[in-house]
Amino acid sequence: MTELSPAWDDSGLVAAVVQDVSTSAVLMLGWMNAEALRRTQETGRVHFWSRSRQELWEKGATSGNYFDLVSVASDCDGDALLVKVDPQGPACHTGTATCWGDDVPPPCGILQELWQVIAARAATRPEGSYTTSLLAAGPEGPGRKVVEEAMEVLLAAKDHLAGEADDRRVAEEAADLVYHLLVLLAERDVSAEAVLRVLEERRG
Repeated sequence: MTELSPAWDDSGLVAAVVQDVSTSAVLMLGWMNAEALRRTQETGRVHFWSRSRQELWEKGATSGNYFDLVSVASDCDGDALLVKVDPQGPACHTGTATCWGDDVPPPCGILQELWQVIAARAATRPEGSYTTSLLAAGPEGPGRKVVEEAMEVLLAAKDHLAGEADDRRVAEEAADLVYHLLVLLAERDVSAEAVLRVLEERRG
């Protein structure tokens, strides 16, 4: 874990902005002292300093709605921390997703909407659904389609290079690949958010 040297205020505290690593939603603002920061980095669970109770506290210790730490970084002045987390439940003590309510942006817009539909199909398996038919074949069903659609993307890209395909065809083939890849994830019960977290970890 990167060693940080925050610019502590006169009370030995620094503001900690907590952000959901998957959705980028700002969940809450808390305060950390040196011990809270140390415990957060050592345990992988976010800790704060309560200014009202004058004591250290672990988010979720009572409610079970922990913040699993992904990363923590200081801003350019050192007087604020950005704490990226994987929240295990609502952030706010009122039960809302954030301390500003439940209006949380999806991590990837239409991709998140598509994932929610596919995940629902995986849970309910409605008859007549193409997604259901793929899921019924186990990983081989969507897996074969992923390979097939990846080849279609490659062919479309080659045709595009040769001037024989437009941007729309490449986008359509890529969309087919993304859909079938999400179905494969759903069949294996691996969330799209898990993939986003891996990409976040690899960034930079």
